[in-house]
Amino acid sequence: MPTDPVGRFLAALDPEHRKDIGARPREEQEQLAAAWERELESDDELDTLDELSPPAAEAEAARRVLERETD
Repeated sequence: MPTDPVGRFLAALDPEHRKDIGARPREEQEQLAAAWERELESDDELDTLDELSPPAAEAEAARRVLERETD
């Protein structure tokens, strides 16, 4: 399991998005990973999900970050 924020963010993504984001410049990956970590820290709903399934909470936070990016 990756320990750096970018690696953890990429691991939380579905395979299609992982490939797309993995091909982007490292700086952009770091910005998305930082947004992902903020999402995990700030959303109480994700805290509850994290207690039940940490991978599901991480995947949901990643989905939200990518959704905001495309808006």
